[in-house]
Amino acid sequence: MEKLQHFAFRYRGLLISIPIIVSLFCRNTKEANNLALWVAASIVFLIGLLIRIWAQQHLHFRLKIERTFTTTGPYRLVRNPIYIGNTLISISLIIASGQLWLLPIQLLVCFIVFPFVVAHEERYLKECYGEEYENYLKSVPRWLPKFNISMKPEINSKFLNDSVKAELYNFLFFIPMIIKDIIT
Repeated sequence: MEKLQHFAFRYRGLLISIPIIVSLFCRNTKEANNLALWVAASIVFLIGLLIRIWAQQHLHFRLKIERTFTTTGPYRLVRNPIYIGNTLISISLIIASGQLWLLPIQLLVCFIVFPFVVAHEERYLKECYGEEYENYLKSVPRWLPKFNISMKPEINSKFLNDSVKAELYNFLFFIPMIIKDIIT
């Protein structure tokens, strides 16, 4: 099982991209609802991107500063906000492609791959942070956020600009969809 988890972790980007790549080679079926699909795709994409930016402000993964065990921001609500954001971004690309029949397949791929990835990461984090991480696992859900009315969003403005810059590459994922839309 560890080998499968490591494989999923190592190739997570490629595995999640398979339905998206397939959508690029399917005949474009968008017609009158082209604008509606692009608006829907943009909204879902922006929600996913905002989740990633919010998580980045607290996790500092792509920022050139020391990382520590993170339990602030979205990590108070859910243990894997980055993968939730990734799922939303991948769904937005399927919507933009106009191949809506691939939506359940994309969700299924995310629901299969990400738990293996997370199991691999959790094993590593248990080794790094020990009991502190074990307690975190017990108190914060893995996938479905635990909201509390009294919680404030906790935006870390100190890292906002750097977090936005670190996540801008996500816009590049739309380039193949735009090119496909133009040429078909």
